[in-house]
Amino acid sequence: MRLPVERHANKIAPDLKRVVARFFFNGEARAKAIIQKVVSMTDSEVDVTITPILREFSKRHRNITRIFERHADKLKVLFNALEINYDNMDLKRRLLIGSYFTNEYSIESAAFFNPSLIEDVDQSGLEDGEKRVILSFRAVGEGHISSIAFRRGIINRDNEIDLVPTGNYVDEAEIIRNAEYHKSSFFQNAVSIKLPDSVMQEVQDSLEEKFDYVGLKRAIRDMQQRYQEDHLLKKSLERLLWLADAYYELNFSLDTDISDRVIFPYSEAESRGIEDARFVKYISEDGDVKYYATYTAFDGITIQPKLMMTRDFYNFKIMPLYGEGAQNKNLALFPRKINGKYAMISRIDGFNNYIMYSDRITVWENPQILQTPKHPWEFVQIGNCGSPIETPEGWLMITHGVGPMRTYCIGACLLDLQDPTIEIGRLREPLLIPNKDEREGYVPNVLYSCGSMVHNEELIIPYGLSDYASSFATVPLQKLLDKIKEDGV
Repeated sequence: MRLPVERHANKIAPDLKRVVARFFFNGEARAKAIIQKVVSMTDSEVDVTITPILREFSKRHRNITRIFERHADKLKVLFNALEINYDNMDLKRRLLIGSYFTNEYSIESAAFFNPSLIEDVDQSGLEDGEKRVILSFRAVGEGHISSIAFRRGIINRDNEIDLVPTGNYVDEAEIIRNAEYHKSSFFQNAVSIKLPDSVMQEVQDSLEEKFDYVGLKRAIRDMQQRYQEDHLLKKSLERLLWLADAYYELNFSLDTDISDRVIFPYSEAESRGIEDARFVKYISEDGDVKYYATYTAFDGITIQPKLMMTRDFYNFKIMPLYGEGAQNKNLALFPRKINGKYAMISRIDGFNNYIMYSDRITVWENPQILQTPKHPWEFVQIGNCGSPIETPEGWLMITHGVGPMRTYCIGACLLDLQDPTIEIGRLREPLLIPNKDEREGYVPNVLYSCGSMVHNEELIIPYGLSDYASSFATVPLQKLLDKIKEDGV
């Protein structure tokens, strides 16, 4: 039996016009020179310079004056060093200084791919058979740095997807750092840093039972001075500081459209990108609903799996994941507890699928191997394409397999509802193989998804096209389940 997979005409391509005004800093010496030059300008020179800037960029950004003033505020320490009274400076001069420390960043100029599809928080005002959905994407801009972007859409009764037009502006969030850390839990989570036991103990001994980021930074800087010659150890100590920096919250303004909200790399551990968020609607045992996303943080050297939680897509809590099972990429959380424990799919070795359970959603130990490459199209490696989907016949997990010519195809398997370590069946042939219209892109021959959903008795798969753009495919759910069971294990 050949599965009837339908590719939809929707193609979501990168939009070069989607820009955000970000803080730009090119070194302390240059910054001080710019500040001094603007301070020395006459009022009329300031007015003549800032007026056309405000006129031009107010059309491209929501409240550009607020952005300029916020960026100027970040330089207060330099004003103090130059013995310039920042608070007494007139508004237009502050705005002009802020403009020199602002640059536009095109968030999706390079690519817009690897989507995840989930049910929207708001399902009001819809007709029978319709579903409002949120799509997350990996947006890639200048320097190939990835961030998370969103779109909203409505799926009609025929499972056609209508995307809501994007808003006029792109906004950054307000960042809130954790103020206090507990020594016992922080250093339990720090084992992945792999510092020598004696050095780790030395750091702990220098801190109170409860400490803040500033206290940790002071202790680490003191130790880096003592271990001046050991560059590897100094780097590991720096990563310990990054660990504290990895906890934060993001708050978006309530007057933003969801397409306006972009989650950028904010901590050092994410400095080279936030990759492949897998969103899932998570329902607790008491019926409480949250939306989680697992994603990969990359600092240019090290991969760090992280977890994001939101209830409304305005406020996001960010935290790192730890443990033997929280290594490498491809972590996907089950949408509920199984037998009283959180459950997660992972790929700790880079080519096999693992499953693991935990009492704590941020700590993952004892991964058990679940799947190994079996068919020719997945001989190189296999992985998940998002969180498993609960069906009456088992956990439906969409997978990807890598085969000859590093071609990424999308497949599917079925796991037992009560014991997902049991694989009921796996497709022998892929659901989706890159066709001639999908194989060209930043990385050729790659189809990849970060989360599908079931609606109106069909599986809807959003997927990335060769790491460049995105599209959708649908397949009848029951026919897919029957085929998986027919192919077996």
